[in-house]
Amino acid sequence: MARDPDPRLWQADKVSHGYVADYKPFSFVDGEGVRCSLYVSGCLFACEGCYNEAAWSFRYGEPYSRALEDRLIVDLSHPSVQGLSLMGGEPFLNTGVALAAVRRVRAEFGDARDIWCWTGYTVEEILTDSPDKRELLSYLDVLVDGRFEQSQKDFSLAHRGSTNQRVLDARASAAQGRAVIR
Repeated sequence: MARDPDPRLWQADKVSHGYVADYKPFSFVDGEGVRCSLYVSGCLFACEGCYNEAAWSFRYGEPYSRALEDRLIVDLSHPSVQGLSLMGGEPFLNTGVALAAVRRVRAEFGDARDIWCWTGYTVEEILTDSPDKRELLSYLDVLVDGRFEQSQKDFSLAHRGSTNQRVLDARASAAQGRAVIR
């Protein structure tokens, strides 16, 4: 898959088809605590060694729907659930789906549920990118950023697969305009 030299040139409204690769309620592996995990479809990073290569296609899975969103809200209402995890695919290339989900979660729960997101973008790229990407960042609590690098793979790390990736405080990073490690 050909990659643009600058992923900020990739725009969700040009590539996304609004598909979801998978939804896993009550997960224990995608962040801290019990989570509901939404895997969006489509990624242009095509990182060597990606654990979810099937989700690179923007038409993998099924279209995001109000019914899925309603199910997500019901599942997040369970008292044992800590929050929502967004991954993919690439959430920042599927901002239509991701923003619909996070806006609804914040409308229903405020800050009572946290939102984590994994992305191949760095926070620095997001902060200088399109308004939809910056808006998505504004809803997040935790951002795991950076492309997966096979040569830096270390599966002993918490919440990330390679040493170049960072676990960031998304709100502080957005407010300060720089990466703030969590």
